[in-house]
Amino acid sequence: MAIVIIGGHSRSVGKTSVVASLISSLPDMRWTALKVTQYGHGVCSADGAPCDCATDDHSWAVSEERDRSGESDTSRFLVAGAQKVYWVRTRQGMLAEAMPRIRQVIAPAENVIFESNSLMKFVRPDLYLTVLDFANPDFKDSARQFLDRADGVIMHSSDLNTPEWKGVSLKPVSGKPVFRITPPPYVTSELVDYVRSRIASPVKGK
Repeated sequence: MAIVIIGGHSRSVGKTSVVASLISSLPDMRWTALKVTQYGHGVCSADGAPCDCATDDHSWAVSEERDRSGESDTSRFLVAGAQKVYWVRTRQGMLAEAMPRIRQVIAPAENVIFESNSLMKFVRPDLYLTVLDFANPDFKDSARQFLDRADGVIMHSSDLNTPEWKGVSLKPVSGKPVFRITPPPYVTSELVDYVRSRIASPVKGK
């Protein structure tokens, strides 16, 4: 089993589109796909609804996606061709509680692709790629924390010479492969070939 993690520095940078595009571009990998969502205070992990609960059974949830309408992010993974798709929802900072269940659902998988940054705290993937967009000023703490562990960067093409975000250096990814995208599409043939090669020949010591 190979594990690929796709992260990104903010919402709305195309992480879901990258994952869906890789699934459809590499159908022979027979992916199991998981999207990880961490909610802030006042939102229930069980259903994403407003909630003031404080019980352990509401701290996380893992559900299998069966809807093929393509209307939700996880449904898009199914439509793209994933064999199995799961949506992982946890309270902020409670991802560790869901890890036993995550490991259980991916155990029979041939290959796994995650949409997440925070999972890097618990999983050593065969490949971790981060999506960056100079035009988006937000930079999540989880993306900053694991930036130096990225194997490569998926970079939105931009006329900007410097990013809109402040206080985050790109030195941790200096010298790493950069794959420039101009959505749509969200992947290039070079990126697809790179992912395939890394899955086929994982780097020793990772």
